[in-house]
Amino acid sequence: MLKAVIVDGNAVSRSMLGTVLTDGSYDVVGATHTSSGAYALALKHHPHVLCIAREQVEDGNNVVEQLRAELPKTLIFMVSGTLDAQAVQAAVARGVHGFIVKPFKADTVLKTIRNTVIAFVKKQQQAAKPD
Repeated sequence: MLKAVIVDGNAVSRSMLGTVLTDGSYDVVGATHTSSGAYALALKHHPHVLCIAREQVEDGNNVVEQLRAELPKTLIFMVSGTLDAQAVQAAVARGVHGFIVKPFKADTVLKTIRNTVIAFVKKQQQAAKPD
């Protein structure tokens, strides 16, 4: 079972996303409302997936960069109600792997995560193959 951490300043959003992930057979090992809390939970649990609200990505604490350095195999998904091209490009440049749009649609969230996990694993396998 893949482990997940949820980071969102809105308790309702954390709860809803937690339910979606749990129902999708993810083990939600932690949830918090701050980027510093996200970092601590991630170091403690080494999640496969970390869903973090745009506000925490952009709060100036560089949590995505820190997580990428410490846990390079953790897939980071930015969660937001609005995603424009500039925000997506900036997030990808920082190390975000995928995007989850609010309001949550369970099947879309799970499909997004699943497809990103599959692509990541394939990329890792290709990198590990000898020439």
